[in-house]
Amino acid sequence: MSCNRLVKDGVPPYCTLDLQRAHQIARDRGPVMPVYWIVRGILQPFFHVYFRLRRIGLEHVPKDGPLLMAANHRSFSDPFMIGCCLGRPLRFVAKIELFDKRWKAWLLLALGAFPIRRGESDEDAMETARVILERGGVVGIFPEGTRVRPGPLGEPKRGVGRLVLETGAPVVPVAILGTERLRRGWLIRPGRVTVRCGRALTFPRPLDREPRQSLAQEISNRVWSCISLQWEWLGGLQPIRHPVVVGAGSWGTAVATLLARSGATVQLVCRTGEQARDLALSRTNGAYLPGIELPESVQVKTAAELSWDDVDLVCMAVPSQALAEAIDPLRAEIPEGVGVLVLSKGLVAPAGTPPSQVVLERVGERPVACLGGPAHAGEAVRAGAAVTVAAPDRTFAALLAAAFRKAGLDCDTSDDLVGVELAGAAKNAAALAAGAALAAGANAAGAAAGRVYEECHALADARGASATSFTGTAGAGDLVATVLASHSRNRRAGELLAQGVDPGEIPAILGQVPESLYAVPVLARAMDEAGVRGIATAELAALAEGRIPADKWVDLARRTRAGSRAA
Repeated sequence: MSCNRLVKDGVPPYCTLDLQRAHQIARDRGPVMPVYWIVRGILQPFFHVYFRLRRIGLEHVPKDGPLLMAANHRSFSDPFMIGCCLGRPLRFVAKIELFDKRWKAWLLLALGAFPIRRGESDEDAMETARVILERGGVVGIFPEGTRVRPGPLGEPKRGVGRLVLETGAPVVPVAILGTERLRRGWLIRPGRVTVRCGRALTFPRPLDREPRQSLAQEISNRVWSCISLQWEWLGGLQPIRHPVVVGAGSWGTAVATLLARSGATVQLVCRTGEQARDLALSRTNGAYLPGIELPESVQVKTAAELSWDDVDLVCMAVPSQALAEAIDPLRAEIPEGVGVLVLSKGLVAPAGTPPSQVVLERVGERPVACLGGPAHAGEAVRAGAAVTVAAPDRTFAALLAAAFRKAGLDCDTSDDLVGVELAGAAKNAAALAAGAALAAGANAAGAAAGRVYEECHALADARGASATSFTGTAGAGDLVATVLASHSRNRRAGELLAQGVDPGEIPAILGQVPESLYAVPVLARAMDEAGVRGIATAELAALAEGRIPADKWVDLARRTRAGSRAA
């Protein structure tokens, strides 16, 4: 059953004819019983000894009749762990990429697997599952649609609900914990795996026997809630439910709103009691985020009024230069193990310290992440945004990404914390440069922004950052959005500098603090200390500090080649 003859629509080699043959074998013949039971007889004792397999709730699994075993999916070993909970063969789906060679396809079919195309509606796989269930068999299905690791559970697709509506088969919700830690590359490591089976769920079939998408999704959601409860009961990572957001500016208010949309109960911390009372009464942050009403699950407080019971995340949404002052009173209160998400963009004087490092120095060893990408506050709340969560701890990054995706954002993850933070500082500096040079024309603005951005990239390279953080959405994407946005405070700050406005008056004029005014001088000093040639940034710093006029800086920025290391 070799499938190297055809690659269709970018799918790794498994031709349509062979897929149809595999499904026909799965429907007509099923597993090869001697092979199935021999392999089962070898694997089950091995699992009990090497993985210390613990099975809970076996009394809830029906011994005959059609049955769906719906489980979370963390590892290739999950179907075999579920199979150990049954006294009869388990039929399960496997991605078509595993059927690329004749011997692999034969073995998988002999063990009860049948192919499925991931990421799309695979009618052949659904038909095979339906046939097996109508003949009284057991089908294992993973509602997430693919393996999800690390972090919390993913979101269910409607496939399990559709099978329930089409066949009337009961569903046993299954939670599996520990399989994601068993393999590193080709090395299979000892561990502890627990499988918990819940009571079988049954749902009435529609009279017309036609599965509707909304109803199928609702059934999938109900099954998934049972799986999630068991997963958390076993000690699986819970989603973010009780975050604290410190700082009620535009981005702090937006993040609080987004986290509330993800299902969390949020405490939003204001700087003063008066601001907290006004915001709690009006439920709209007219000064920083007009037109956005706070959800009911956002509680507006001062730092002194915070309740730390059950808090599972702290978000610092204050300007970078105020970060240390804001977190110092809280560091003794933050519960042990609770992570911190830094929303500040810039570097902290005098040494150009990244905001995440400032937090780590004060809160000790705990997960710390930052948020990058083109995400202007109002638009992010109204229409979504593409953001990047960066953290060395992949599990913490995945936990945050899951929350933002549930809130409606497109969120990816990165382990390049230094690069994403510097990319955020760089885009602010480049936007300031573009705004200051715009009066001289678009060419001048582009040249000025490009020079400064290139020098910041060189600084990031000197600090060991990844180039992709600057070329992706966290860098170039964020820069384009900041320069184009009519309400961009960093670009507007540059325009005001070009008009001769005193830098000290700009925050009051804008009503918010443009991070770049403070970050650019720090960036210039950091470049000098790192041996990075940052002439354009140094001149921009002089402009931001009021030491040179805008026309002189524009002329210098046009003529200066930036970014290489100093000799």
